Amino acid sequence: MKLPTSAGSWKKQKFQKNIYFCFIHYAKAFGYVDHNKLWKILKEMKIPDHLTCLLRNLYADQEEAVITGHGTTDWFQIGKGVRQGCISSPCLFSFYAEYIMRNAGLEEAEAGIKISRGSINNVRYADDTTLMAESEEELKSLLMKVKVESEKVGLKLNIEKTKIMACGPITSWQRDGQTVELVSDFIFLGSKATAGHD
Repeated sequence: MKLPTSAGSWKKQKFQKNIYFCFIHYAKAFGYVDHNKLWKILKEMKIPDHLTCLLRNLYADQEEAVITGHGTTDWFQIGKGVRQGCISSPCLFSFYAEYIMRNAGLEEAEAGIKISRGSINNVRYADDTTLMAESEEELKSLLMKVKVESEKVGLKLNIEKTKIMACGPITSWQRDGQTVELVSDFIFLGSKATAGHD
């Protein structure tokens, strides 16, 4: 696998083990955050009540209308979605994602890339999520747990945009009747990761 160095150039990093990555893509992630579930998640994560109250007021009585070729629809209330472009939206989604990972048991999972003091099995930034494991079976298990917990809070994985990258042998993956694409490189948070098969 190739990783960027701090200077921005590429350096070959050799691992003595196989590493498997799943780059998860949620379908309309920010648009499907359920407000009522979000407030419960914030309470469960011990976010101070006064901050949750401020956020609830920001999202209270939200209404939308749709402009069509025949005019504008009546206004209707919405109870899902975080505001596009709002600086709080990535943070709110991160709480949602943290809740998913905790309920999927990823904090306690033995699966992941072993490091000196434990293991790492996921890296997240807002709605960008990468799962990591040292075996294909571990990665499949992590993905299924995350998929199940995501669906419980109303998020669906977009299998067409979800990618697998393997630094080791791998078989074809099927999820929901679709093949998960196997890639040799992937841009994650602006940096290119490559499988580096030499």
